[in-house]
Amino acid sequence: MDFKIFLACGLLLALAACTADTGEPAWSYPETRKVDQVDDYHGTPVADPYRWLEDLDSEETADWVSAQNEVTFAYLEGIPRRDRIRERLSELWNFEKYGVPERAGDLYLFEKNDGLQNQDVLYVQEGLEGEPRVLLDPNRLSEDGTVALSNFELSPDGRHLAYGTAEGGSDWQVWQVREVSSGRDLEERLQWIKFSRISWTPDGAGFYYSRYPEPSAEDAMEGLNFDHEVYYHRLGTPQAEDRLVYERPDRREWLFQTRVSDDGRYLVVQVHEVTDRRYRVYYRDLEQDGPVTPLLDEFDASYDFVGNQGPVFWFLTDQQAPRGRLIAVDVRSPARPQWKTLIEQRASTLREVHVVGGRFLAASLEDAHSRLDVFGLDGQLQSEVELPGLGRVENLTGKPEHPEAFYSYSSFSVPGTIYRLDVGSGTTEVFRQPELAFDPGRYQTKQVFYTSKDGTRVPMFVSARAGLEPDGNSPTLLYGYGGFDIPQTPRFRVSNLAWMELGGVYAVANLRGGGEYGEEWHRAGTKLQKQNTFDDFIAAAEWLIENGYTRPGKLAIQGGSNGGLLVGAAMIQRPDLFGAALPAVGVMDMLRFHQFTIGWAWVSDYGSPDDPEEFRALYAYSPYHNLEDGTRYPSTLITTADHDDRVVPSHSVKFAARLQEAHAGDNPVLIRIETRAGHGAGKPTSKRIEEAADVLAFLVRELDVQ
Repeated sequence: MDFKIFLACGLLLALAACTADTGEPAWSYPETRKVDQVDDYHGTPVADPYRWLEDLDSEETADWVSAQNEVTFAYLEGIPRRDRIRERLSELWNFEKYGVPERAGDLYLFEKNDGLQNQDVLYVQEGLEGEPRVLLDPNRLSEDGTVALSNFELSPDGRHLAYGTAEGGSDWQVWQVREVSSGRDLEERLQWIKFSRISWTPDGAGFYYSRYPEPSAEDAMEGLNFDHEVYYHRLGTPQAEDRLVYERPDRREWLFQTRVSDDGRYLVVQVHEVTDRRYRVYYRDLEQDGPVTPLLDEFDASYDFVGNQGPVFWFLTDQQAPRGRLIAVDVRSPARPQWKTLIEQRASTLREVHVVGGRFLAASLEDAHSRLDVFGLDGQLQSEVELPGLGRVENLTGKPEHPEAFYSYSSFSVPGTIYRLDVGSGTTEVFRQPELAFDPGRYQTKQVFYTSKDGTRVPMFVSARAGLEPDGNSPTLLYGYGGFDIPQTPRFRVSNLAWMELGGVYAVANLRGGGEYGEEWHRAGTKLQKQNTFDDFIAAAEWLIENGYTRPGKLAIQGGSNGGLLVGAAMIQRPDLFGAALPAVGVMDMLRFHQFTIGWAWVSDYGSPDDPEEFRALYAYSPYHNLEDGTRYPSTLITTADHDDRVVPSHSVKFAARLQEAHAGDNPVLIRIETRAGHGAGKPTSKRIEEAADVLAFLVRELDVQ
């Protein structure tokens, strides 16, 4: 049955429940205490009347959260179509979902979700035609499904699985080791791990990883988890005996990512300075048991280690190539004049390169959608892999000794299908494909280009039901991110499919600050140029209106994390342009973001309020500080989680308090605060469906979706 027809019976009830006739809302916001807190920033006094809400563990804050949730959920429960939306989301969500397999020897390891399982289950099978068996089921680790599998890696011999789990969406992980043949966990338990990968040695005797010293509970929430260190863990020994391999107490803000080269000869250490895309690269000769030695130490560009041929290392870099190139660096003579370019910078943006079957497999972006090419080790293009359409390739896996690679392909209306690629012949075949309860052919996506405020040409994807004729009245949801070099490519989400079933248009703008066009595009939306990101987003909204898709009263904006900041800034700068706003786990206080959890690492994109010039730029758009009393803001549903230790909920709760104080309209400005959930990673399916249903129900009412 068509979803629009399916829900139509609730329309009259929904309209009857609306309070627009009286002009008075059917709710009142909880009273929020204000304090006389004023800070001096380089001679500028800045008020922070809701500073007390930063104390997340106080009884007063807990009472405020409960009171806000009571108002929000009373509003949501009063929307008659909400239950029907939740039912339809559950129906659409209920299909098999597969992860991309990883191979070790003859074993293939992959994740699968039967449909509505809270967490994906890890399976292993022997050979391509083997019978899959469950190796690890995270759903058995907690009653409410909030413990998630956050990281895993098979040992090269396939005997052991090292895996990490995280609870409630936290970035903190606990690692364990499981014997593959028996499914039994070994005794070791590794803690205090964040932002680390598992790097097995070729003999499978142990692995390298990065961790922090054990923090106090206060330090963990106050952002004092410094001193990332590299360790080696040997199987069968307690963590206390792990060998410290590298540390830099003089550079406490550095983060380390390790990788053992495929030939087992070298440990490669990628050094991140906060979240900046420019890296240092160090290495250690494991055969000689040598020291950790700087190789690329100028912190001038990104250098992603691809692989090696003896002492010759291959790197994907944007050094003198903002859209990426592949270079070869000989560690015996690493001076820059000796570098060799294997794959030149091209019109497309080179995002990933893997060594598979004696070839380079390269994933690029052409106007924000994926392209996949096979090159020889000499850098000569051998073939372009044919893709099904305008979509997204992700999670490429493959090894130098195997002739096959795997990847996931998806689009806005097609969920991930797993393909197996023979890199020699360039042929592909479906490895796993979900059976769907809907027809993806009923939807279409087209790419458009629009002009931003300063004349920059910006791409945008627009998706809707096939045959939709713009009439200026379609409910439209505009999504954006625009930060940290992260591109927004075609991606399937069940909630967006449900939105299109309702007759909605779903648009994704590829804003400056992201990684769609390389490092220049990224830098153009950072620090003193961050306003470009907001201008691009606002221009996308104006294009949708000018080209007859929608009108302001029917237009909603959505984004999470850095995208939550985007939504907050846009709705404040142009409150007249939007009917609804959905900022999720947003960075809303741009003067104090660096004082909580990992926020100090974001200064690479945002700049620092400690710098006078950067302070002025941050203060000019900080959502919390730029709300104006007496302004009618769009209907707003802020979403956050009380256990988010990346973007702490202080941002959202302070913004909500100030928004409710400043807002002059009779339309709702609400906050929904999830409990036992974090930033989003590993969130149980049940909670995802509940939140998606609430968001869609909110849009249905506030945009008057018929």
